[in-house]
Formats: sequence, C-alpha cells, structure tokens
Amino acid sequence: MASRHESRERALQMLFLWDQTRQPPEKVIAGFWGDLLSGEVPGEELPVRPVDEFANRLLCGAVDRVAEADALISAHAEHWRLERMSAVDRNILRLAVYELLERQTPPPVVIDEALEIARRFSGDESVQFINGVLDAVRKALDQRAGS
Repeated sequence: MASRHESRERALQMLFLWDQTRQPPEKVIAGFWGDLLSGEVPGEELPVRPVDEFANRLLCGAVDRVAEADALISAHAEHWRLERMSAVDRNILRLAVYELLERQTPPPVVIDEALEIARRFSGDESVQFINGVLDAVRKALDQRAGS
C-alpha cells in the first residue's frame, strides 16, 4: 500500500493539470490515472487502490474549495499575487489549505507534508515561502475557529 505522502504528490500533479486546463476534475482524474496505468508517465510506478482514492478525494476537494483557498492564500502571501506565483507553489498551497480547511489531518502534519512536497517539486526559497503562508493561514483558521 502506498503512503498518504505519495497520494498527496499525485493529487498535486492532478491539481497542477487542473490549474493548467480547467477541465472538470473527473476528466483530469481519468486522464491522469489512464496515462499512469498505460505507462505514459515516465518514472512512475503503477498506483495502488488507496493512493487512487485519497488522491482523487484531495483533488476534488481542493477544486471544490479553490475560491476559499485562493482567498486565504492571497490574504497571507504578502506582496504576492496568485497569478505571479509559480504554478507548482500555488497548487502546493491550494492542496495544503484545503486540508487545513477540512481539519481531518493535524495542521502540523499538513504543513510538514506540503514542505516535503515543495522540497521535491520546487526549491528552497519556495519551501520558506510556503511555510510562511501556511503558518499564517493556520493561525487565521485557528482564530476563526476560536471565535
């Protein structure tokens, strides 16, 4: 069985595709898993069923709440507009903010996972940027929940 970390990486890849094409999530999912199963994604192993389900759920949830996530990111990404961020960073943030909004995974785990993914798919500056934005979003959500 694959880990949730691998599922998050796959969800990021699908969210990136969605961000570029704006196709319905169902089409993105079908295309992504179809390419992966056919071997058209070099260097990727065939998925295990739990990866498929968790990654798909993350994608659909992130797309469903993208407006709310984008508003939180914009409010806490000082001097950065969403459209000026790298697509990878923007989508790592969207995925993590979605998980923070859902509150099913402890915030430190969500943030740590996002930073690990950023280390793999982005650079050191991005890791610092993503950490700062997610910490500010987490504090804002904690404050909102306490009110």
